[in-house]
Amino acid sequence: MSNYKYITLEEVPEMKDRAAEWFHNKWGVPKEAYLECMEAFLNNETKNGWYLCMDGEKIIGGMGVIDNDFHDRKDLTPNVCAVYTEEEYRCRGISGKLLNMVVEDMKKKGVSPIYLVTDHIGFYEKYGWEFYCMAQGDGEPEMTRLYIHK
Repeated sequence: MSNYKYITLEEVPEMKDRAAEWFHNKWGVPKEAYLECMEAFLNNETKNGWYLCMDGEKIIGGMGVIDNDFHDRKDLTPNVCAVYTEEEYRCRGISGKLLNMVVEDMKKKGVSPIYLVTDHIGFYEKYGWEFYCMAQGDGEPEMTRLYIHK
């Protein structure tokens, strides 16, 4: 089995800058946008959180929770965002464990349901997510799938 460590940014706030850079490199969203969301979380301005999987000192997976993940259904909030696992670590259950961690953490904070947008079919269902509706992504020509976890 692995020695991966699953953590929240709340547990290691000193990793904020490194985590923001990692997410920026994966998704191309400005690092400052990630920092702004992470700082709001660390300053208790929001219950939304950030979650990481580490292999030693290396970030190998992560995701966050934000109010809205760039889609037109502003009423469906909060949203899991920036779901990513390094390619060489995929198919090892890392994203699934992080998803479960997010759901449980948000439920402890009294936040349920939560949502996410994705083009994947079949993956999120394995972790208790259900297709909810189609949503229009900001600046996207095609509709995308929006899921709910209650």
